[in-house]
Parts: sequence; C-alpha cells; structure tokens
Amino acid sequence: MICTVKQSAIAPMINGSDTIFRRKSPLTVQRSLCLPSITVQKNSKPILCVSKPLHVSSIESFSVSKPQKESLITCKAYEADRSQPIQAEGTKSEVARKVKIGIYFATWWALNVVFNIYNKKVLNAFPYPWLTSTLSLACGSLIMLVSWATRIAEAPKTDYEFWKTLFPVALAHTIGHVAATVSMSKVAVSFTHIIKSGEPAFSVLVSRFLLGEAFPAGVYMSLIPIIGGCALAAVTELNFNMTGFMGAMISNLAFVFRNIFSKKGMKGKSVSGMNYYACLSLLSLLILTPFAIAVEGPQMWAAGWQTAVSQIGPHFVWWVVAQSVFYHLYNQVSYMSLDEISPLTFSIGNTMKRISVIVSSIIIFHTPVQPVNALGAAIAILGTFLYSQAKQ
Repeated sequence: MICTVKQSAIAPMINGSDTIFRRKSPLTVQRSLCLPSITVQKNSKPILCVSKPLHVSSIESFSVSKPQKESLITCKAYEADRSQPIQAEGTKSEVARKVKIGIYFATWWALNVVFNIYNKKVLNAFPYPWLTSTLSLACGSLIMLVSWATRIAEAPKTDYEFWKTLFPVALAHTIGHVAATVSMSKVAVSFTHIIKSGEPAFSVLVSRFLLGEAFPAGVYMSLIPIIGGCALAAVTELNFNMTGFMGAMISNLAFVFRNIFSKKGMKGKSVSGMNYYACLSLLSLLILTPFAIAVEGPQMWAAGWQTAVSQIGPHFVWWVVAQSVFYHLYNQVSYMSLDEISPLTFSIGNTMKRISVIVSSIIIFHTPVQPVNALGAAIAILGTFLYSQAKQ
C-alpha cells in the first residue's frame, strides 16, 4: 500500500484502502510520525485511508511553481507486514499477461511440432490424406462436444446468422486443411512449410486485385524475398513432387480466403477463440466427410489400414490418435492466443512456429537438405517476418 502525503494550499492527502476518515476541522500531523507539521484546511474529500499500520519509507520535499510559493512533501509508506513498498497493480497485471502470452506461444509451437511429426508418420504408413484430414476434424469436434456436454467449457450462443457467416470460412478451412495434408503425404514436412511460408504473397495479391486494398511500398518489397526464397527452395528440393508443391500452394490460397471471410463475417460476434474454432471444426467436418468418402472410400481405407497395422503394429493406432488430438489442440491454442495478442504479434509467432517445425522435422526425419535449399528457406522466412513488420 503506497501512502503519499502532500503539503499544499488546498489539502494534503494520504491514500490507503478501507476505512475513510473525514476531517471537518484543521488537523496537524504529529512530529512523532517523523513528518513536518502540516496544517490541513477544511476539505469535503476523503483525506485518510488506513487499513493496516504504515511505515514511512521515504520523504521528498520540493517546491512547485514560483507564483504559487508553496512546497510539497511526498511521503511513501508500506504496510507493517511488508518489507518494502507494494508494486502498482498495473505492473503486476502486465507481467502476468506477458507470462500468459509466453505460455500460449510455447504451447502452440510445441503442439504444432508434435502434430507435424505424427501426421507425417501416419501418412508414410497410411497414404490416405482425405481420411487423415477427416479424422483430425472429427477428433476435435468430439472433444469440444464432450466439453460442452460436461460443462468443462461454456457452449457458445449461436444462431442461424452465425452459421451462415461461418460457412464460407469453414469451406476455405476445409480446402486448406486437405490440401496441406495432401502436400505432406507427397513431400517432406520441411518443404511443405517452406512453401506455406509464402502465404503473405497470396494475401497481398488477393487483397489487392480482388478486394482493391492498397498496401505500403514496404509490403510489396517484402514479397520479393518471400517469392524468391520459395522458388529457390522448390527448384533445389531433392525430393520435389508437383502434387505436393501444388497442395501447399492451394493451401496458401485457401487459408487467405479463410482469413478474409473470417474478418468480414465475424465482426460484432461475441464468440471466444476456442469456441469459434470448435464451431469451425464441426462445420468443416460436415463439409469434408462426403468428399472424403467419394475420393478414397471405405474399401481403400480398410485395405490401407490393415497394411499399416501389419507393418507398424499397434503403435500405428496411437499415431493416428495423437495426430488427430494434437491437430485440434494446436489450432485451438492458436485461436485462443488471438484473444490476447495483436495480429502483428500473432504473425511473428506464426513465423517462428514455421522455423521450429522445419528444423525439428529435418532433425527427426533426417531430411537431406542442400545448402542452397536451406538458403532459400531462410530467405522466404525472413521475407515473411519483414512482411509482418511492414504491414503493421
């Protein structure tokens, strides 16, 4: 509890917390408190608040402006059961907020790395990306339905208009999710994420030519290293596959439209980040399921499942469960972090996430990387970082 005493021509004040004493007559603060004599004039405002004994920690005396010809005495104090003055509550809350954001970021990156590792393991043994994508959405939807039913999480209050505006977002999310999974089934995880780091280029081009938005010159300049780095990485990729490359490109375009639809449709909607992504998963699952059955089908899934289990063993089932659960968790945490941070901070965090995924996948899967390929990846990621800075 900080206590301040000021001597002025108006009235001194000691700030405390609970009990308020009002003085109707002049008051003299005794010298036993180690303070100079201060005469308090009549004032209708509260001048003393005390809940615990206070110890004086410092006294400062200085003069104000010359025309007023008066002086101020500032006395800082702390409660008797404390050894030092209390920090301002604003400082504590800001520190707590930064710690919370740091936990969000660390959890987001860790979950994303784990998902990509298990996702690639599943796709290597079970090359059916449509079913794998469907299981990821189904697992997340089931987790949230159970959470709402058991009241672990508060169910969102939605209406027809909400789901109507969410539909184009879910459609773009579904296309982007499946395209990325198809890409990872054909090429290395690191290559997919290098190409996906070019998403800002698609964002600028779509916003400029379809929406008519204008950007500062720095934004356009940042696209040069992004496009150049992605092109250099693609040309020098040892295990290049056109299907994998196009899957990553389609994923970029789809996620750009998802972000655009989300910004337009969710204005004024009071749904938390966690519940918003849960609703998005449910609607995406309904969209994706019939297409997954039509493209691959139960017969292919059954044959592929038997082959994978016979080759890998019971661990394969754990891989499928892990990649589905971690996919939902990392996306949920990323949407929850959007409630706490600015778009710029989120963009920087997303760039750092890609670096962690690329490096960890290269180490774990022993992906062969040429120096010029690594240079292309570094240039593309640097361009992504510059883009996030220039856009803000």
